[in-house]
Amino acid sequence: MKEKTSISLRKSMNRGSIEHESKVHDKVGEIMTIATKDVISIPPTKSIKDTAKVMMEHEFRRLPITDPGSGKVLGIVTVMDILDFFGGGNKFNIIEKKYEDNFLAAINEPVREIMSRDVICLSKKSSINDVIDVMLTNQIGAIPILDADEKLIAIVTERDIALSLADSLDDKTAQDYMSTKVFTTTPGTPIESACKIMVRNGLRRIPIVGGEADISKAAKKLLGIATSTDIIRFLNTKDLFDNLNSNAASEVLETKLSDIMVKDAVVVEPTDKISELCELFKVSNIGGVPVIKDDVVIGIITERDILRAVKNL
Repeated sequence: MKEKTSISLRKSMNRGSIEHESKVHDKVGEIMTIATKDVISIPPTKSIKDTAKVMMEHEFRRLPITDPGSGKVLGIVTVMDILDFFGGGNKFNIIEKKYEDNFLAAINEPVREIMSRDVICLSKKSSINDVIDVMLTNQIGAIPILDADEKLIAIVTERDIALSLADSLDDKTAQDYMSTKVFTTTPGTPIESACKIMVRNGLRRIPIVGGEADISKAAKKLLGIATSTDIIRFLNTKDLFDNLNSNAASEVLETKLSDIMVKDAVVVEPTDKISELCELFKVSNIGGVPVIKDDVVIGIITERDILRAVKNL
């Protein structure tokens, strides 16, 4: 986790040409002051199961895939890719079709089967403004940083930028940048259905609501939250894999969100300051929170929302 760093944003950007297959933009800038330099990457041959383990052990939401010999980036895998694989989208076909619903066989498939290959990378000379622009334009949460030989030397994430520039948004509040269009679900939703909701709508987290006899209130009262990481952590547990009596994926994916959701969810109120919110992200190691008023969900704010706020400075 990065400490806050005082960095002024440039008002203009000099866009460069795209270089080679990895789309490296060569800029003069300061991104290496906040990027993570001790990057953990994995080879394309690592199994999906072991990839999920590495993510959970290090609390990562994504991992670069590199060639073991050259150190060049071949792809990237995110928690959303794994969520897609476990039942959210097209990558679930690996289980349903290739392995005829044999879950245990499918999770030993090489990660190259689900990784994203068209990876946008940036040069170590890039500015913070360059990174913000590329992240928002392409709707991505992290960018690998390459040296002159196109070898992976660092990675920068939405969180790195949000934490480093939080002080510049000191007079802004959650209600200024939160999204009021909130996708929610109920405690009885199966994991497979939750995966589909999250993957199809690009959600890393989904508030769980209910608990009221009055349906109009039940649709908004927060009971907890489930994130992509919560789902993968559950699926990745040793007991689950070792004690599974059947290879059928459906047996695992029918687990209800009530069994895995975080009931004591971290929340903020609409008037909470963005700078305090970023500190909350840092301390709690989270990337987004519901915004509540009078115990009901009125919005959600994430690191990407803060990135947009920084872009508008």
